[in-house]
Amino acid sequence: MTVAANEAQSAHAVGVERLLASYRAIPPSATVRLAKPTSNLFRAREKSTVKGLDVSGLTGVISVDQEARTADVAGMCTYEDLVAATLPYGLSPLVVPQLKTITLGGAVTGLGIESASFRNGLPHESVLEMDILTGAGEVVTASRDLNPDLFHAFPNSYGTLGYSVRLKIELEPVKPFVALTHVRFHSVAELVATMDQIVETHRYDDSPVDYLDGVVFSADESYLCIGVRTATPGPVSDYTGQDVYYRSIQHADGEKRDRLTIHDYLWRWDTDWFWCSRAFGAQNPTIRRLWPRRLRRSSFYWKLIGYDRRFDIADRIEKRNGRPPLERVVQDIEVPIGRTAEFVEWFLDNVPIEPIWLCPLRLRDDEGWPLYPIAAHHTYVNIGFWSSVPAGSVEGQTNRLIEEKVSELDGHKSLYSDAYYSPEEFDELYGGETYSTVKKTYDPDSRLLDLYSKAVQRR
Repeated sequence: MTVAANEAQSAHAVGVERLLASYRAIPPSATVRLAKPTSNLFRAREKSTVKGLDVSGLTGVISVDQEARTADVAGMCTYEDLVAATLPYGLSPLVVPQLKTITLGGAVTGLGIESASFRNGLPHESVLEMDILTGAGEVVTASRDLNPDLFHAFPNSYGTLGYSVRLKIELEPVKPFVALTHVRFHSVAELVATMDQIVETHRYDDSPVDYLDGVVFSADESYLCIGVRTATPGPVSDYTGQDVYYRSIQHADGEKRDRLTIHDYLWRWDTDWFWCSRAFGAQNPTIRRLWPRRLRRSSFYWKLIGYDRRFDIADRIEKRNGRPPLERVVQDIEVPIGRTAEFVEWFLDNVPIEPIWLCPLRLRDDEGWPLYPIAAHHTYVNIGFWSSVPAGSVEGQTNRLIEEKVSELDGHKSLYSDAYYSPEEFDELYGGETYSTVKKTYDPDSRLLDLYSKAVQRR
């Protein structure tokens, strides 16, 4: 063990003590929450006047074991810092969610996905063990063998069963570059069929495939983005400057090739928050030249969203122009791959949002994850859409329609954004009695919110 690792472990121990002290300082009658300066949640919630948990000492990488291909990581460590610690060893987390400020603990308790998910599943599947601060104020170690009920219920619990203090995760070897092939399709059904074949074989045109996602611009323009790890040196593209990554994949027909460093590939979506930076003018060439490069990142766009929420800027503009207020439709859903074309075609006909992101996933093993019960040995496709539409006569009208369609197609919806399910529907979809049992065991006095209150009632 290196001196640096010893120092990191000591710093982590101090951070845990600070966390526990902040827990003890919260009045017994108050709900326990995080005191966290950033978030990747789109759910509004009630403001609390009680000081939250101090997680300021839980933001680093504790150690990286190159031989075992594992890392010990503090719960609030961002993927940006985690990747910076592992890439020098030629290693990466098995799944790196697309935005730099997503934390490892957040991706495990709230789910995450990326273009390696068709072969590596979801972030929580690479967790070997976790230390969790439970609602009872105790730090409990959970793994497949130790407190397995908490271990398996933790994914998708969104901090309602506790907060991860430390996670030990698997890593995988990577190469310095990723060679990309962007394949154009003129029908969504044809794209999905090709995606399904790649997921089954991990190959395209007799070549291995390491990364796979896609973008739908319209019913007759969509793309698969196929990535292959390579050590072969050569020219690489840079999408942190004037060029915008998602625009680079568009072409008239056939295939288009590109290359990125592994670092830039992992963060290819962050510079423009996929395509959402266009809402702030950041893709306008004139504005982009003046926009500081260090502020072309998702965390800064989040600050702009915060200002909009605080001052209702977007709705005021709509009202001034004689238009109705906007309904935020910011969601990621999963449907079986056999129903994906049906959902996308329905969405394109009914919701005026484009582009749409597609990312296939398949669980790595047969383990059950009761709060997000998608089936093993089946392929699902994450479909992401992030924008606003004119508000209807009912609160959340478009989001409700999407929820109904997703349930009709045997899918699930992530809970990081607005949800409108009834308690009965929610229990059926997100753990029900299993969740209640684990909740009573590890949060007997209900110091933490329950999942329905947090995800739907937005308390």
